[in-house]
Amino acid sequence: MPVTDAPIPFQVTRELLLDIYQAAREAFPAECCGWLAGPADGDEVTAARRCVNAQDSGTHPTVAGRGAETAYVFTGADLLDLNHSLDSELPARIIYHSHPNGQAYFSPTDREVATSPWGDGPAYPVQQLVVGIDGQRVVEAALFAWSDDAGGFVEIARYAGEDL
Repeated sequence: MPVTDAPIPFQVTRELLLDIYQAAREAFPAECCGWLAGPADGDEVTAARRCVNAQDSGTHPTVAGRGAETAYVFTGADLLDLNHSLDSELPARIIYHSHPNGQAYFSPTDREVATSPWGDGPAYPVQQLVVGIDGQRVVEAALFAWSDDAGGFVEIARYAGEDL
């Protein structure tokens, strides 16, 4: 059965995409993380906010035993800033992170962390961008959003990689 309620992807400029790709390269072999923000009344993102991957602190509530090469978690300060942005004129629209295995997919852990604890929707009103990077290049990126029809996240856009 086709998904009929999949949201329209926020428009991501090539410049912002390259900025995220560069963040992924700088963090490699760890995962990078952050968010993209855009006007509250618009359909595009206009700013990137890089965050610290605090996974190595061992404070991730879902995957505490994994390192920054296989998981990410925002610092408390970054998470507070993300929450405050949601009520601003330039709210977070997309949370991003990288997969250093070269694959842009929304893993079971990604889905669990991005879903509300009650399983009734997304934890935040944002789309999710995953960048697949390996030792040679950014391979690909994919954007995911919550679908009520699917009862979970679905892929809504895919982006070509880059030699970085």
